[in-house]
Amino acid sequence: MCKKDQLLEYSIQDIIDMISTDLSIEYDEAMNKFYNSEVFEKLIDKDTGLYLESPEYVYDLFKDEMNFGHIIQAEI
Repeated sequence: MCKKDQLLEYSIQDIIDMISTDLSIEYDEAMNKFYNSEVFEKLIDKDTGLYLESPEYVYDLFKDEMNFGHIIQAEI
């Protein structure tokens, strides 16, 4: 497994743990929510570079998607 894939895998595990804990849902339900999100699609697309961001940052994007129906990214 290359370093990018390993980094991505660890990040996904952390994000799913956060979802499961914050929403008080089972791990498999959290997996289903995340794997069916727009954020997940962007995360696994290595061209976006999102996999380089912290799991907390990606989780915040996921929460925005769940709250607003799409990804909201603050402009700097």
